[in-house]
Amino acid sequence: MAQFLTARDVEKLIRNGQPVPADARLTPGAHDYLRDHGHSKLNAAAKSGSAASGYASAPVAGIPGKKYDPIVPDYEYKWTPGTDPKTPAEIAAFFSSPAIVAIKHRMVDIGQRMWARNYTDGNGGNLTVRVGDNLVLCTPTLISKGFMKMEDICLVDMDGKQLAGARKRTSECMTHIAIMKRQPLCKSCCHAHPPHATAFAVAKVQPPTCLIPEADIFLGKIAIARYETPGSQQMADTVGEVGKDNQCVLLANHGVITWGKDIEDAYWKMENADAYCQTVWVASQLGGELGSGVGGSNAREFIKIRKALGMPDNREGLKECELCDNSEFRPGVMCQVPDAAPAEPSANPEVEALVQRLTGEIMKQLGAK
Repeated sequence: MAQFLTARDVEKLIRNGQPVPADARLTPGAHDYLRDHGHSKLNAAAKSGSAASGYASAPVAGIPGKKYDPIVPDYEYKWTPGTDPKTPAEIAAFFSSPAIVAIKHRMVDIGQRMWARNYTDGNGGNLTVRVGDNLVLCTPTLISKGFMKMEDICLVDMDGKQLAGARKRTSECMTHIAIMKRQPLCKSCCHAHPPHATAFAVAKVQPPTCLIPEADIFLGKIAIARYETPGSQQMADTVGEVGKDNQCVLLANHGVITWGKDIEDAYWKMENADAYCQTVWVASQLGGELGSGVGGSNAREFIKIRKALGMPDNREGLKECELCDNSEFRPGVMCQVPDAAPAEPSANPEVEALVQRLTGEIMKQLGAK
């Protein structure tokens, strides 16, 4: 059986001058390590014995006579419409195919990253990746995202029916699927409870826009969805409607959900969201004026960049003066102001006369001493 190697395994082999087994199956992190350190897999050559380790140095930028083609990694899973597996045997083969196994490993890796960054507690949070017309990989229910294994990942259809996987799927996958059904660009979702962004969700405070370019470009406008019971159809419908036009949604009194073209993209947006909310919170305590930030003309440029990166933005039709309208954002502690000062109690003539008499008597006695 082919051996699975992680990035740490590959690094150790290379450091020790040992060959990487030609038939080894690599996690996404291992592939990234090899690429970033100037190696590329030569499967056919390795199996025929023409490359001892199964790897060869990739062309390096800056060396004369060497061709170098810089790349941007793309983890989006692309399928041919109408080719979903149908029979149990086809589904089983698909579920254990190299491409799907690689996505499972990436989901496990991201679960560990979420847990390490304190984005999840207990069994909180979940991940999904759409891998077909009617197929979605998802994390199981009641499991710590920091200790998942590849074997824990489930496969469901777009109605939530479980098709493969030893563990029961999470009920909250239906919320993810609700966004996927309404927004074809949504290929993956990440749900977590990062402390700072979740604090905004609990306080029902919508983070302002136009303050930090990266937040506007990679997140767009952060939306808030009203509270519904987690895992319910009402939650799926509510978040699905809000999420179709917003890649980052604060779930009132619950947490955060982000989506993207792949699971790495969706998770990055979770990091972006929590870092942004933390920065806004700190900035709001410094006593300065957050104001309109970078201005509407620059915000228009952010939207153009988002569109060029293939991300939707429902602010495209707004006027520049509306793009950075943060008039509803009120940082700091909000105190309730009474409608009107309480009226003075009306004077009682009899009480007033008694007070005057007693005061007179006291003054007489003080004068006699």
